[in-house]
Amino acid sequence: MAAVWQQVLAVDARYNAYRTPTFPQFRTQYIRRRSQLLRENAKAGHPPALRRQYLRLRGQLLGQRYGPLSEPGSARAYSNSIVRSSRTTLDRMEDFEDDPRALGARGHRRSVSRGSYQLQAQMNRAVYEDRPPGSVVPTSAAEASRAMAGDTSLSENYAFAGMYHVFDQHVDEAVPRVRFANDDRHRLACCSLDGSISLCQLVPAPPTVLRVLRGHTRGVSDFAWSLSNDILVSTSLDATMRIWASEDGRCIREIPDPDSAELLCCTFQPVNNNLTVVGNAKHNVHVMNISTGKKVKGGSSKLTGRVLALSFDAPGRLLWAGDDRGSVFSFLFDMATGKLTKAKRLVVHEGSPVTSISARSWVSREARDPSLLINACLNKLLLYRVVDNEGTLQLKRSFPIEQSSHPIRSIFCPLVSFRQGACVVTGSEDMCVHFFDVERAAKAAVNKLRGHSAPVLDVSFNCDESLLASSDASGMVIVWRREQK
Repeated sequence: MAAVWQQVLAVDARYNAYRTPTFPQFRTQYIRRRSQLLRENAKAGHPPALRRQYLRLRGQLLGQRYGPLSEPGSARAYSNSIVRSSRTTLDRMEDFEDDPRALGARGHRRSVSRGSYQLQAQMNRAVYEDRPPGSVVPTSAAEASRAMAGDTSLSENYAFAGMYHVFDQHVDEAVPRVRFANDDRHRLACCSLDGSISLCQLVPAPPTVLRVLRGHTRGVSDFAWSLSNDILVSTSLDATMRIWASEDGRCIREIPDPDSAELLCCTFQPVNNNLTVVGNAKHNVHVMNISTGKKVKGGSSKLTGRVLALSFDAPGRLLWAGDDRGSVFSFLFDMATGKLTKAKRLVVHEGSPVTSISARSWVSREARDPSLLINACLNKLLLYRVVDNEGTLQLKRSFPIEQSSHPIRSIFCPLVSFRQGACVVTGSEDMCVHFFDVERAAKAAVNKLRGHSAPVLDVSFNCDESLLASSDASGMVIVWRREQK
């Protein structure tokens, strides 16, 4: 019945914004203490009926004390400024310029031969026809990876419950992005619509904010760590991108958007971190050279709407971009020149903004299955299969979440190839963090974390999945700890 205590904590968190509005530090301390007490009570073995009665009475008392809940203003303002719906688009896949160059997908320092996406897709389809929906293709590597994971159940693997820490330095302003550093367990960064970026250290205890990067004159919409974590790139509604040194927080360079438009998203080219791709409010994608501060010749393309999401495949040869009119475009990326060649277009749903795209070469440890995880304002999390080397997408399945207006993001679990099962995690407008098993045909929900008091906008794992960070539209960042069995 630990889930009942999580529901109690969720009720407390939703009303927490009404407590001492001029002293946000007290609100943070209160919710931490409530979390501690509820975890202790969960071990006491109280009867289930008594727990449910307590939950009901707690909700009634808080409602009488503080009145009905209302949607945070900053959350609504953010969803209106970043995510805008639109009307016109196509209802089918479209071919654009063809490029005969084949793309591979990188494993662990291995190259894959020409046409690997098509070949793997054909092999997977052949086996999937004879297997139940949601099942996976077994490989000889499965037993070895199962041993690495300890062969525990998926529910045990993703039993996150306890709050490790709560950061509230961006209180009352949305935190649209939170990210652990690459291959790092304890270094975390988050950006805020207050125009700043926080660099945080979780160990040694207590967790601290190392430094706050300031310089943008409007909200920071997105940021990304370089592969070596020595620099960060950020994009802002002030129409600039900035390059930061993570060691001392210096702004190395400020680069204006080529179109003088609000910048809404960014991502590093995974192989060549000298190149960064940005998307703006004038429907354009630009490849930028951060050393020169200039856009790459041939590295620009126009979409049908405001560019809200970007993601490369692992080798960096294929780029997907999503816009606020419901389209996802794929581009072939020239590794030598940085040139973009438009390849495919998919309309996820007309007028439904695509707010997040995550690419993964291996969805599970059982079989290589290049996939894309997409959030759109459809009250669904969508999983697509990449069926060829031009980025053509085929819907595999969907999962129910609440998302109608906010820019919600989702991720594949970093150790998805080595755990039993395959899990994805997403934020939601119901103020919860949701875990789903992509292989389970029925009852795919694995876990749900309650504790936020506003829509959860982003989630991020550290490298070994021992910690999970989530950010929300009210400015709170919660770091969750895996339950110790």
